[in-house]
Amino acid sequence: MTRIIAGIAGGRRLATPPGEGTRPTTDRVREAVFSTLESAFGSLTGLRFLDLFAGSGAVGLEAVSRGAAHATLVEQHRRSAGVIRDNARTLGLGHVDVVSARAETFVRRSSEDAGCYDVAFLDPPYTMPGDAVSALLADLVEHRWLCPDAVVVVERSVREADLLWPQGIRGDRARRYGETVVWYGRAG
Repeated sequence: MTRIIAGIAGGRRLATPPGEGTRPTTDRVREAVFSTLESAFGSLTGLRFLDLFAGSGAVGLEAVSRGAAHATLVEQHRRSAGVIRDNARTLGLGHVDVVSARAETFVRRSSEDAGCYDVAFLDPPYTMPGDAVSALLADLVEHRWLCPDAVVVVERSVREADLLWPQGIRGDRARRYGETVVWYGRAG
């Protein structure tokens, strides 16, 4: 199994979308998130992973490389979604669905056909207001995207107010890494 560490997989660097519209999750934060997830579940083997605001796809692709059975990566920019597809092919990772759509639109549709996810990772633009992030989390609950006891991970700027978890997700903890804070919650 190929693990993506520090943006490199099997000796290959992941492609990133052109321009400055994407703010990739740093290697340090990504490693900390996966360490926390592996502690919570024992391993990612067999889990279903949802990556909203996927950017280059590094987080969702790493989940599959660490044993997740399936990952859905949602990215609104078509060009970036194409980069994610190329990265998945380059790495030889199957069980990856790339959806070119706004995260808000994606989570408002029914999860009935797709099923629920064990992990939801959200890395919205830092310019997205906190109430919009909370509304997005509420839609994950309302439209049944989260499996019972799913872990929800939200990456935000330390300059933002504390994350307000909606009913259906209980806040667990927050960890700060430089200018980034990662919030963890549990469905249920």
